[in-house]
Amino acid sequence: MRIVTLVENTCREGLGCAHGLSVYAETHKHKILFDAGPDGKLLLENAEKLGVKLDDVDIAVLSHGHYDHAGGLRSFLEVNKKAKLYIHTLAATRGHYATEHVGWRKIGLDESIIEDFSDRIILTDGCFEIDEELILFSDIKTAEFISGSNGSLFEERDGEYIPDPFHHEQNLLIRENGKLHLLAGCAHRGIINILRRAEEIAGKAPDTVFAGFHLTNPGLKLDLPEPFVRSVGAELKKFPSLYYTGHCTGANPYAVLKDVLGEKINYLSGGLDVTV
Repeated sequence: MRIVTLVENTCREGLGCAHGLSVYAETHKHKILFDAGPDGKLLLENAEKLGVKLDDVDIAVLSHGHYDHAGGLRSFLEVNKKAKLYIHTLAATRGHYATEHVGWRKIGLDESIIEDFSDRIILTDGCFEIDEELILFSDIKTAEFISGSNGSLFEERDGEYIPDPFHHEQNLLIRENGKLHLLAGCAHRGIINILRRAEEIAGKAPDTVFAGFHLTNPGLKLDLPEPFVRSVGAELKKFPSLYYTGHCTGANPYAVLKDVLGEKINYLSGGLDVTV
């Protein structure tokens, strides 16, 4: 499987960067867009520079209902005329907000996309099998190592703002050539819990993981305490997986994880192009 990071907070020279995430995955059977970053123009420009033909994508997935993953969806859907877009039902039907020093800020996706492209959108929930190669899952069963950075994130429900439980967050498992790969957006439900559920679904731990770990709060510019980050790293070390992480993981937490995990972890910067 080939993975190309189209958009991330950092990037190699010649590409554009922005707070967000978009990853392209190519298997023998599928060409997949996993998230679309915060801006359509940036997504299209970076994809062209990296030689990724977005009009060839046959499956698109939105990991969760935040703008930094959904902002480029309209531009993608206008360029690509065939791909189905898989969105969790709650990402499509509930508003999402952040509260920071400046007060309430809407951070959800553009709801008009759901109506304008309704013939191409598939709403998901729980464990959703696309085919024998691809499985989406949001039904996380454990709640350990949850990031404190979720504390400023809310969803609107029946006119009230409640702490976001991130039931709208889904993850993608890809099976190919006897290997298992996991793609997650921000792992708001906790990367350890997501890994445990992936292992339960597939009967084995993922060989590779591409995900943000949400160990920093970008709005407040606060990293999680180092002891917590080290505890996450120690737990990640128990899995046989190779990790690629970036975006909401944060530069300082990544350095701590690198110290704990060594060669088991790499940075998921814009322009990364790997075959696993």
